[in-house]
Amino acid sequence: MSIFFHEQLYRTPATMAQLKKLPVTVCGAGALGANVTENLARSGFENLKVIERDRIEERNLSTQPYYRSDVGAFKAKILANNLYRALGVKVDAQSKELTATNAAQLLANSGLIVDTFDNSVGRQAVKDWCASTSIPCLHVGLAADYGEVIWNQHYRVPSPANDDICDYPLARNLVMLTVAVACEVIINFAAAKQQQSFTVTLGDFAIKPLIL
Repeated sequence: MSIFFHEQLYRTPATMAQLKKLPVTVCGAGALGANVTENLARSGFENLKVIERDRIEERNLSTQPYYRSDVGAFKAKILANNLYRALGVKVDAQSKELTATNAAQLLANSGLIVDTFDNSVGRQAVKDWCASTSIPCLHVGLAADYGEVIWNQHYRVPSPANDDICDYPLARNLVMLTVAVACEVIINFAAAKQQQSFTVTLGDFAIKPLIL
């Protein structure tokens, strides 16, 4: 029996085939990126890369799929190891900082790029490279009780004012709700090339199409 048994019952065989072959690069392996990568792997994606320079800290454990024994290790490496152990899916882990200088090297051969970085410099580098190459890019972000899932052509990089702030409120339920929306958007893109953008608010449990 396939490990994707339930997903295969819900999706069509054609959709599952598209998920399996689409090369997806996830930029970031924090609250959003790590959970997005895990969700995609458990949904049937098998061609995944994750880029993340940071190491695991204890404060990450409530919102990110890591363990206390992982503290101090590189996020990308641990995430790849965990998904291989769980599913046999090989994730290309790049424990590097993505910049405008190395974006072409790190993002090459992607069919879709998912930006979940928590800093404006990284997000800008991803946005600019994707715009210059016409590679589809989905940006996923959080602020307070708000989440957004927005395609590159409609996305504005946030101000760098809060880039260095590490202690901020973050509800796990907002993370998981935003991740679920993002992953369904990614699946719809893989299956039918649809590009849907949404906003998410936790206070009223609202998921709304982005009004342009």
